[in-house]
Amino acid sequence: MLNFEKKGNGKETLVLLHGFMENLSIWSDMESHLSKDFTLLKIDLPGHGKSDILAEVHTMELIADEVKKLVDNQNLENFHLLGHSMGGYTSLAFAEKFPENLKSLTLFFSTYFADDEEKKEQRIKSYRIIKDAFQHYARAGIPNLFNQNERDVLEGKIETALEVALSTNNLGALACVKGMVARTDKKHILENLEAKILVIAGKHDNAVKTDKTINNLPDRTNIKSYIVDCGHNGHWEKPIICAEIINTELLHHLPKKFLL
Repeated sequence: MLNFEKKGNGKETLVLLHGFMENLSIWSDMESHLSKDFTLLKIDLPGHGKSDILAEVHTMELIADEVKKLVDNQNLENFHLLGHSMGGYTSLAFAEKFPENLKSLTLFFSTYFADDEEKKEQRIKSYRIIKDAFQHYARAGIPNLFNQNERDVLEGKIETALEVALSTNNLGALACVKGMVARTDKKHILENLEAKILVIAGKHDNAVKTDKTINNLPDRTNIKSYIVDCGHNGHWEKPIICAEIINTELLHHLPKKFLL
């Protein structure tokens, strides 16, 4: 069973899936701003945090199956699912396999597109350095995930992100990189899923192609999208804004300053 933490006793359950080289602690800045109507179920994905490595390759489908085991164990049948980056890829795999479980699907600084050939090649080239020089890999990559225009303001958050990354088992990270390379295009999920779909993207995101993701969203009434003035890590860069969007779109709770 994957490691998890549960917080709150709201009537709606929001399941939170972190991204690559992260763990369930990443949501701490957003938690106090999320509605009390949510019960939060925060999960460590395989090979991250306190969850075990399960295979040489952690496909998004394998991870989705493990999330399914956990939510079944918690007797959750109908809930909101939000995934950051790799957690978003897992959320799409979950939506493909178990759509009947979802009240909503939120892609949080993530995309439904598969890696293009250039991105796949970059990931494949990273296999050796993740295995043999993981600290260097993390230290070189983490700062680039934040808005470069606010590096001075975000210095503390970058350090926090780096600490979380360095706590990750390098072989667990490697298994997930291999799984991300193997993932397929999931646009058909957005075209067919009946649940509410929310996409929150970063204007300065260097890890996800925001313009491509937003501009190619299906034209459906159940899909809403927002572009936030930040990089790849809205949970650290703009936690209050991101929480307000989630509250508004998933629960229809307008922030007080927006009420007439």
